[in-house]
Amino acid sequence: MNIIRLSYKISLITILSLGLLLTSCESTELDLAENPNQLDGDQSDPDLFVNSIQVDFGKLVERFGAIGAQVTRIDNMFGRDYQNTYSPSDFNDVWSGAYQSTGVSFADQNGHNQTFNGILADARALEPIAINNELYHHLAISQVIEAYVIVTLVDFFGDIPYSEALQESDNFNPKVDDGALVYEAALNILDDAIQNFGRDVSAEPLNDFYYGKDWDKWIKLANTLKMKIFLQRRLVDANAITSFNDIVATGNYIQDITEDFQFSWGTNVIQPDNRHPRYANNYEGDGADEYLSNWLMNLMSTSDDPRIRYYYYRQTNVVPGAEVAPNEETLSCSLESPPQHYIDGGFTFCFLNNGYWGRDHGDDDGTPPDGFLRTTFGVYPAGGRFDDSSFEGTSQGDGAQGAGITPILLSSWVDFMIAEVAMEEMNDAGAMTALMNGIDKSITKVASFGTRDSSANLDFEPNAMAVDTFKNLISTNFMNAITPEQKWNVIAEQYWVALFGNGVDAYNFYRRTGYPTTLQPNIEPSPGGLIRSFFYPADLVTNNSSVTQKTDTDQKVFWDDNPDSPTFPVAN
Repeated sequence: MNIIRLSYKISLITILSLGLLLTSCESTELDLAENPNQLDGDQSDPDLFVNSIQVDFGKLVERFGAIGAQVTRIDNMFGRDYQNTYSPSDFNDVWSGAYQSTGVSFADQNGHNQTFNGILADARALEPIAINNELYHHLAISQVIEAYVIVTLVDFFGDIPYSEALQESDNFNPKVDDGALVYEAALNILDDAIQNFGRDVSAEPLNDFYYGKDWDKWIKLANTLKMKIFLQRRLVDANAITSFNDIVATGNYIQDITEDFQFSWGTNVIQPDNRHPRYANNYEGDGADEYLSNWLMNLMSTSDDPRIRYYYYRQTNVVPGAEVAPNEETLSCSLESPPQHYIDGGFTFCFLNNGYWGRDHGDDDGTPPDGFLRTTFGVYPAGGRFDDSSFEGTSQGDGAQGAGITPILLSSWVDFMIAEVAMEEMNDAGAMTALMNGIDKSITKVASFGTRDSSANLDFEPNAMAVDTFKNLISTNFMNAITPEQKWNVIAEQYWVALFGNGVDAYNFYRRTGYPTTLQPNIEPSPGGLIRSFFYPADLVTNNSSVTQKTDTDQKVFWDDNPDSPTFPVAN
C-alpha cells in the first residue's frame, strides 16, 4: 500500500487532537440489542463495534448526501454566496462522525439531535479483535465502509489526516495525506475486504443492516466502489477507464435492484428516533422545515416524470403567482421580477405550476408561514406520503412514518457510471443503452415504495403507458441530440433525478464533467465560483497545528483538473 496499514491500536488522545468536540445530547441511535453509543474504551464486543460502524455510516452518508445535493440543485441550497454558505463549523459533525471514538452528539441544521460514535475510530478498534478471533466478515464490513468514508472525505475536503491520525503515538497533530494516496489506500482496503469476505470465520456478525449477511453482495459492492474510485479519478489516471471496464467485464458488481446498497430507517419517534431524518425534520407539528428544489421539481413536472409523486408531496394544489394571485406574506418573491440572468437564460423563477412550491437555488429569504403549504418530501426515499392529490397539510405519523432509506450506491447509478464511460469512449449506442437501463431501474425501485404509505390512494400511481411515454421521451431526446453537450445534458439530468436522496455522486460528477449545463444558476448574479472543495472543519484547524485552513473554496481535489471557477462549470 502507498499508505502503510494503520496500527491496530488506537489512541483517543491522537484522535481528539483532530479537534473533535464532545457534547452531551440524547441518542438517536437505532433500536439495537445493545446501544453502540454506550461503547467505552474498555468494551471490545466486535458486534457492538460493527453495529456502531454500520449505523453511524448511514447517518454520515445522509449528511454528506444532503450537502452534495444542495450544491447541485437536487435539493435547495440556502445561500447566495458560495464561499460563505457553508462555514467551517458546519462540518464539525461530519468530521466527528468520521473520526471520533466516543459518542459525539450535535444538533443538525434543523435543530434535531444526532449522535455519532466515529466510524474510523471504531473500525480501527475492531481490527485487532476481529483478526485475533478470526472474525473476518466483521472486519470486511468495516473495511468497505472505511473505504467509502475516506474517499468521500477526500472528495469534499481534499487532503485529509489519515496515515498518522488513527495510530497510537505521541503525534498530537497528524499531518494531512495527499488525496491521491488516500484513494490508493481505499483501493487496497477494498481488495483486503474482498479477500476477507471469502475467508472462513469463527462466527458471523450479529447484525448486517445492509445485505443480511449475503457476502457475495458485499463483494459486488466492494468491486463497485472500486469502479466509483476509478471513475472519479479518470481525469488524472490514464488507466482509470480500463480498470473500470475490467471490473464491468467480470460482471461481479452491482447490477440489480436487489443488490442496491442503502441504509434503512425505522418508525420509532423516541427512545430512539430512528426515522429518516428528512421525515423527522418535515413531518412535524409546525409543518415542513425544508424547501425543495424548484429546478428539479420543474424538470420532473414538465417531463411528466413518473417518479415525481413518490419524491414530492404537495400540501396544496396552487402556488401564489401561478394558479392564484401573488401573496407577499407566504411567497414574497411572487411579487418580484426575475433577476436579469434568469430572464436571459429562460430559467423558472419563484413559483411553479400544479402546487409544486419550492425555492430557487441560493434563495436565502426569510421563512414565511408556509409550513403547511410548501411541497415536502414524499414516500421515496424519506418515508413520507405518496402524492395522491389529496393536498393536505402533513403531520407526524403520516405516510410511511419515516421508514425510508438513504441510498448509497444503487444499481441504477452504476448504469449512469457506465453511460459516462461510454460517452468518454464516444460510444453513443452504449451510452444510450446504459442511460435507459438506469432510468428503468430507478423507476422500478421508486415505484416499489408506494405501498409503504398504507393510507395513499394508489390509483394515482403512473401506469405502464405513462412510464413508457416518459422513457420514449428521454430516448428520443438523446437520439435527436445534435451535439455531444446535448447528449451529456440528457444523461446528467436523468442521473440527477435518479440520485434524489444522496447528492454525493452528483457533486463529484458535476466537478468532473461540468454537466448538466442546464442547471438553474444561483439567484445572486455574482455568487462566486462553484465550491471545488469545502473549508476544513473548524475543530480540525483549531486544534491541529499541522492543518491550515483554506483561503477559499476554489481549491480543487486531486482528481479535478478542470478549468478554474467561475468559468467551470457553466452554471454557478
